[in-house]
Amino acid sequence: MDKRIHFSLWYFLAAVLVLLSIHDFIAASHIAALPYGQFKQAIKQNAVKDIAIASDRISGQAKTTFLKKALPEVKLLDDANEWSEFIAVRVPDDGLVAELDAANINYSGVIESTLLKTIMGWVIPIAIMVFIWQLMIGRMNAGGGMSSMLSIGKNKARIYVDQDIKVSFNDIAGIDEAVDELRDVVAFLKTPEHYTKLGGRLPKGVLLVGPPGTGKTLLARAVAGEAKVKFFSLSGSEFVEMFVGVGAARVRDLFTQAQQNAPCIIFIDELDALGRARGVNMMGSNEEREQTLNQLLTEMDGFDPNKGVILMAATNRPEILDPALLRAGRFDRHVLVDRPDVKGRAAILRIHTRKVKLAADVSIDIVAARTPGFVGADLENIVNEAALLAARGDKTEVAMSDFEEAIDRVQTGLRKKSSLMSDKEKHRVAFHESGHALASLLVKNADPVHKVSIIPRGIGALGVTLQLPTEDHHLYTQQELLDRIAVLLAGRAAEEIIFDDFSTGAADDLQKASEMARRIVAEFGMGRALGPMVVSVDRSVFLDPSRQHFETTSEATAHAIDNEIKRLLQQSYDGIRASLSEKVGALRELAQQLEAKETVDGDTVKCILNKPSLM
Repeated sequence: MDKRIHFSLWYFLAAVLVLLSIHDFIAASHIAALPYGQFKQAIKQNAVKDIAIASDRISGQAKTTFLKKALPEVKLLDDANEWSEFIAVRVPDDGLVAELDAANINYSGVIESTLLKTIMGWVIPIAIMVFIWQLMIGRMNAGGGMSSMLSIGKNKARIYVDQDIKVSFNDIAGIDEAVDELRDVVAFLKTPEHYTKLGGRLPKGVLLVGPPGTGKTLLARAVAGEAKVKFFSLSGSEFVEMFVGVGAARVRDLFTQAQQNAPCIIFIDELDALGRARGVNMMGSNEEREQTLNQLLTEMDGFDPNKGVILMAATNRPEILDPALLRAGRFDRHVLVDRPDVKGRAAILRIHTRKVKLAADVSIDIVAARTPGFVGADLENIVNEAALLAARGDKTEVAMSDFEEAIDRVQTGLRKKSSLMSDKEKHRVAFHESGHALASLLVKNADPVHKVSIIPRGIGALGVTLQLPTEDHHLYTQQELLDRIAVLLAGRAAEEIIFDDFSTGAADDLQKASEMARRIVAEFGMGRALGPMVVSVDRSVFLDPSRQHFETTSEATAHAIDNEIKRLLQQSYDGIRASLSEKVGALRELAQQLEAKETVDGDTVKCILNKPSLM
């Protein structure tokens, strides 16, 4: 690394002060400080000469013998000489000049140099004030100093050269379709003449769309790593400041700098922070943001992609983007980076476990099957949690039990060791979870049970029944949805069968079942009351379905929806209650084992259900 030392005014001032201090110290250490009374005696004895009179001191030469006698403790510089230097503090004395004239001693006045006083009185205070000012401005501009005020219109992109980008397509799994879409971009950046000779051009903008954590930013870096080009990375929120016009200036500077460094990739993360649709919310309009967006649209129209500048962006909210951004000629290629399926999750887990020491009992396929809906960031977190749990237990390898505990932590929360249930509550929770577990085997279209536990976890979860999907679902039939509702209601049904009463433990199950029934009627058009009619749904593309907001068209329609939801829930509840009543022996056996062991695996649940003595 080149560590050149640049000239600075601070270095110069420090050197001057050090030299002056050294000079004064060396000079003062060998000059005798003669008291004024002794100086007057030296005049009378004619033991002084060449007197220099200043405003506050008197200096000159005195006989060495006189100084030795007057100041025996002082070590003179050279006591072999007849005369030695001395200095005395001047006191008010009107007769001094007359005495010197009478003794015929040569004397003169001293015109004092004001350089040092000027430095001490003016330069140093001004330098201190400048230093404090720079420090204050530096803190206001996050360490940028005075230059930050001058560079406020400069873009804040972090520039990575090809040597800094260690990511390639080999480090990405589970999103093969998105990778294939972006191989064209890599090929164009490597051999642009292959495309331009036929008159074609690459899309100006590539928009990566997908849920959070699916690897959109990683994918953009991989494109730059494969193409071996520079990578300009910044967030959409970094364009907009409190000063009007700053965002537009930064956009202009970004594209100018990118064209000077072509071929390269510009990547804007969280594009929705900058590209939100204009004119939607007139009360809360932001003029600065809209000016920045207008400048971005202008720059995208003006630059030539054949020069090797590719604009990429990522968002998980494409529905709120301005339509002008998405038209042909701007972000005209949209690449979906979706949640991986079970094979994709297994491939992602194998990448993240490359440097992890795995035990022989670890099955990546089982871990992948246990994590439906998980994205790459979630899977990386599970691998890290499992490794930390193994290290905490002083293990030399990460076992399958560590992965199981890590998944349970992510899905249901931390295990509560200090929150112990009473025997009465534990008894009820055991029957509640046994109802869920047996129901998942009694209905036709439910995922099989992987594990059932009555260990408290997370916030308010006193027990949990984990199911292991055999495959990823992309669509559901009406009966599959009704069977899922039945499994959710089975815990409450088991409590009613055993205790002839209910508890608040089924509150979360009832909420999920009611929401699913509402979607069956209002969104999927599967209810009898409405038939193939869908009530308007206000939802985002990648938001959790539980956050969707439903709007009814009339009061009569709302009443019909409510009645149909109630009918579906009651029908499912009566059906699963009847099924569990026939298997009450298995229900009691499973609850008993849960109370004793706290956790029972899926194979044990199947054996209990199929035990001939409990049939």
